[in-house]
Amino acid sequence: MNTTENIHQDWLFEITPKNKFFSLNLKEVWQYRDLLLLFVKRDVVTVYKQTILGPLWYLIQPLFTSITFTIIFNNLAGINTGTIPPFLFNLAGITIWNYFTACLTDTSDTFKRNAAIFGKVYFPRVIMPLSIVISNLLKFGIQFLIFMTFYVYYYLQGAAISLNAVALFFPLLVVLMGVLGLGLGMIISSLVTKYRDFSYLIGFGVQLLMYLSAVMYPMELIQSKMPKYAWLVQYNPLAYIIENTRYMLLGVGYISFFGLLYTFCITIILFFLGLLIFNKTEKSFIDTI
Repeated sequence: MNTTENIHQDWLFEITPKNKFFSLNLKEVWQYRDLLLLFVKRDVVTVYKQTILGPLWYLIQPLFTSITFTIIFNNLAGINTGTIPPFLFNLAGITIWNYFTACLTDTSDTFKRNAAIFGKVYFPRVIMPLSIVISNLLKFGIQFLIFMTFYVYYYLQGAAISLNAVALFFPLLVVLMGVLGLGLGMIISSLVTKYRDFSYLIGFGVQLLMYLSAVMYPMELIQSKMPKYAWLVQYNPLAYIIENTRYMLLGVGYISFFGLLYTFCITIILFFLGLLIFNKTEKSFIDTI
């Protein structure tokens, strides 16, 4: 084969700079689907690989948190959950909340934690945060099974709990929670490459956000007890996801269609904003990390 033929040879793949702001590169992600599954497996298997209890930590964390919340907020602070057992009330909120925090905290460290592999080999960078959201979905599934186990137990004990017909739409709330965590995580991961302070503030910020997301109390409680500060919760899209989760699964509280529409809009805005910043940062982050 002569030199002229080599020059005009068609390549199987061509790596070029990204020109689109909101490019998901779905075709390219599909081509690297085996790598995506490999990262998902890595995230699931290696997290607790060198621990004594291993995957049992998936179960211990929500259970102990629910017990703590029940003792402090329901028994000591006297927060009333109506006919719903306080432990089950808290477990419902914590289960969906844990999925968001896992997506957010793990995604927010994407560039810093994977700088070595990013600097050596090419693949669509968005695969990394996508693998985190998918792997955390598996963890959420395990924790949700634990919730359903206690749900059946309390139901057999005669607790006044019931699934609503709208519970069929619960997977959509899970997707919203994951996409919201993904969007915020991509924004923070991009900022961390230049401002390391964000990596230290993320833990504190998540804890503070939990108290503003109605995880351990009904939204109507803060509206009646502290109307002056209720806007802090009412403008928080996470609060509507958690409140509607308890309505769908436990039949307590109310479903807010305006709140869901507001949450959907905020989620889409944050996701595309995060994707824009993420795509822009991946071109030059290796020089600043």
